[in-house]
Amino acid sequence: MDRYVNVPLSEKDAHSLKAGDYVYLTGTIYTARDAAHKRMQETLDRGEELPLKMENNVIYYMGPSPAREGRQIGSAGPTTASRMDKYAPRLLDLGLKGMIGKGKRSKEVADAIVRNGAVYFAAVGGAGALLSKSITSSEVIAYDDLGTEAIRRLTVNNFPVIVVIDAQGNNLYETATKEYCRE
Repeated sequence: MDRYVNVPLSEKDAHSLKAGDYVYLTGTIYTARDAAHKRMQETLDRGEELPLKMENNVIYYMGPSPAREGRQIGSAGPTTASRMDKYAPRLLDLGLKGMIGKGKRSKEVADAIVRNGAVYFAAVGGAGALLSKSITSSEVIAYDDLGTEAIRRLTVNNFPVIVVIDAQGNNLYETATKEYCRE
């Protein structure tokens, strides 16, 4: 089912999305990869405040290539999500409502998604140039020294993703594998 959803992600929208839904996100999302996640973990361990509020926000696991002239951002394809698995449950417990990446997630992350009524979306790998066309602005908001791994605030318009793990714990990758094995 095609869904058009505004971000930050409301509790109602997060719970209404189902594994397999095609979703077009419009609004504000944030980028963070390995180095930024590690730094956020260290910040939390010191009892300090994060550079962005997690509540209802969506983090896109992506580090863009340099923008060409006249563009807001360069190629913006997803990073393998499992690299953030050791950090994700804590951020979800702080109110993070969605994550965008590619690939499978650990049981701990899937459990935290259900516990917090969140969603894991996949963006199509290898389509970074196409995905960047849905990004209308990009601004570094934290960890500028990390270069492409800095945290960015993105404004997106109909950014295409697919729900992989929904708030009820349904997992598209598991369902697709079972369906494929039956054929």
